[in-house]
Amino acid sequence: MSKFSFSRLGKELYTGEKSFDFVGRRMVWYAASAVVLVAVVLGVWLQGINLGIDFTGGTRYTVTVAHADQKLADDLRAAVGDTAVEAADGATVRTSGSKSIVIETKAIADNSKADDSIMEAITKTADVADDDVSRTGIGPSWGQRVASKAGLALGIFLVGVVLFIWIYFREWKMSVAAVVALAHDVVITVGVYAIVGFEVTPATVTGFLTILGYSLYDTVVVFDKVKENTRNLSQKRQTYAAAANLAINQTLVRSINTSIIGLLPVVAILYVSTVQLGTSSLKDISLVLFIGMAVGTYSSIFIATPLLVHLKSKEKDVLDAEKRAAARMKEADKYAAVPVFDEGMAVADGEPDELRESPADLHEAGVSRGTSPNTSATGRGRNVPDQHRAVSDSRAAGRPQPKRESRSKRK
Repeated sequence: MSKFSFSRLGKELYTGEKSFDFVGRRMVWYAASAVVLVAVVLGVWLQGINLGIDFTGGTRYTVTVAHADQKLADDLRAAVGDTAVEAADGATVRTSGSKSIVIETKAIADNSKADDSIMEAITKTADVADDDVSRTGIGPSWGQRVASKAGLALGIFLVGVVLFIWIYFREWKMSVAAVVALAHDVVITVGVYAIVGFEVTPATVTGFLTILGYSLYDTVVVFDKVKENTRNLSQKRQTYAAAANLAINQTLVRSINTSIIGLLPVVAILYVSTVQLGTSSLKDISLVLFIGMAVGTYSSIFIATPLLVHLKSKEKDVLDAEKRAAARMKEADKYAAVPVFDEGMAVADGEPDELRESPADLHEAGVSRGTSPNTSATGRGRNVPDQHRAVSDSRAAGRPQPKRESRSKRK
């Protein structure tokens, strides 16, 4: 048995020798996505989204040290958390370069007792002076402005995407399918991000904007192949659904390869930022990219194109193509039942036994025998004639042949 070849599989999928029925099973994919969407929405509703101080406001302490490493960051996190300050519970501590550590808490009044307690814990643990610790207060208004600007940018982006796809493909239903798939990716990414409990920072917003572009890129590539396969549909022997399903199969290997190549460095960054560096802005953006890229590949294959076929299923040219395909199926193999001579057919009386050929010999010669005509084979003047005489020997052929006589001598 030959070894599995990914390139050979891609060739067979492209030519249609092998095919996975993505469009025909679209209700299965819809149901799977619906279950995941319900789960992530419940996760967001029950657990909420962990917004960073850039969006909710808070206090940021920047500690300048001789050498910033993860061990010192962990010690500072424990020391700040051990204080009696309620605002310091769940403080975020991360390294910033090789000589700085950033500590972020909820809003704390300047020169208050709580502020003094945290400053004392930081200077004692890091063994630095008060002048080496800078304090910055961040108001929630800045985060609100960031959120509003991000929402405005997202709206402009979606409008631009709809117009671009509509103009390029000359098909508004492709725009609808692409935007639905995009919304599917964003909701799942936000839900998983909330369930994991990672903090939403400006880096997270950057990651979201990145996955929007990646998800649409993969969808547009598949749609471009759908457009190519369905051009002049009235002159082809395929239905719209079959041509769209072929387009998915033709781009399947490319989509998988692109996703794997894109996900490998993201996984590496996610591992390093989570395990090696602890809390880091790299962790925020890498998790968003990992979830968004994986879900974007899924939606371009299982959601966008099947949804497009569903939206176009009532169009006249699509229905006409399906009717033509159904008519061709009915007319296929119309004359497949041909009258043949079958095994056991009577031969002429008095034929010597040595001249009677065995069924194996007749099969090898391409001849079969039968006792009665095949009356089931009909169509346009091809009714099977009745058998008038038995099969007799023919000297010319050297094997039994039907004997032909003139019409006047037939009984």
